Amino acid sequence: MKPQLKDALNISRRSNLVLNIFLALGALMCIYPLIFIFMISISSNDSIASNGFQLIPSGFTLEAYNYIFKAGHQLLQSYWITLVVTVLGTVFSVIITALYAYAISRDDFRFKRIFTFIAVFPMLFSGGLVPFYMVSTQLLHFNNSLLGLIMPLALNSFFILILRTYFRTSSIKSLIEAAKIDGAGEFRILFQIVMPLSLPGMATIGLFTALAYWGDWFNALLFIDTPSLTPIQAMLMNIQNNLLFISQNAGAFSTTAAELMKNLPTDAAKMAIVVLATVPVIFAYPFCQRFFIQGLTVGGVKE
Repeated sequence: MKPQLKDALNISRRSNLVLNIFLALGALMCIYPLIFIFMISISSNDSIASNGFQLIPSGFTLEAYNYIFKAGHQLLQSYWITLVVTVLGTVFSVIITALYAYAISRDDFRFKRIFTFIAVFPMLFSGGLVPFYMVSTQLLHFNNSLLGLIMPLALNSFFILILRTYFRTSSIKSLIEAAKIDGAGEFRILFQIVMPLSLPGMATIGLFTALAYWGDWFNALLFIDTPSLTPIQAMLMNIQNNLLFISQNAGAFSTTAAELMKNLPTDAAKMAIVVLATVPVIFAYPFCQRFFIQGLTVGGVKE
């Protein structure tokens, strides 16, 4: 390593301490809301009513989680449906996004401008919800099917443009030309040369796509009427709506029923829903961390 580069990489102990303190504060700012939400989810109704939301509440209870877990088999089924949709949808989405992006990233593709326009146009204009619903249900028959949860999110114009740019900047043209001379086809070049070189970019696109599938509840609201196909986000939203309806209409019932309804963990259950929906995503981030680091540093090294 050159002396100039070595000196540039070395920092003083004081600067290192300041940077570590700054990063620790940033990490704390990210973690604190999650801890706060979790503490509210295990707070009792009396503690929330008397003291409001506190980081260390006076009363601890798992009543909110017990209320949600009463769904039992339905909760596990919804988690399973969400997991299947997320895995299958992410794999399918990354593959077709890579195929589309690779085609329009090639300078020798004759219809590159036309297909780039087709990808960009939906980012600016949309046909609207009613045509989308009619085409999906009456023409494609996505209702009460896993396809109704997978296909609407399968292709994203923004991800296509990002991956196209990544292909153009990370792929080595000499390797592609050498593969063509050796008789490799376009699919072999894509899957054996371009995609391995673009793994950080594809992993980033895959993570954002997985987050979109995991957090999707709107398509379930449109297309799914069968409880066995309801994803976890839609199920938790239904539980929250039921709690809200019961709390707002408790006075319309008998005195005994009204007292029982007032004791339902409405606020704590909302936070418990957030915890149950967020925790699996939090555990997925460490597996993709190294790809983010590679994506940040891939453009900083010269050939």
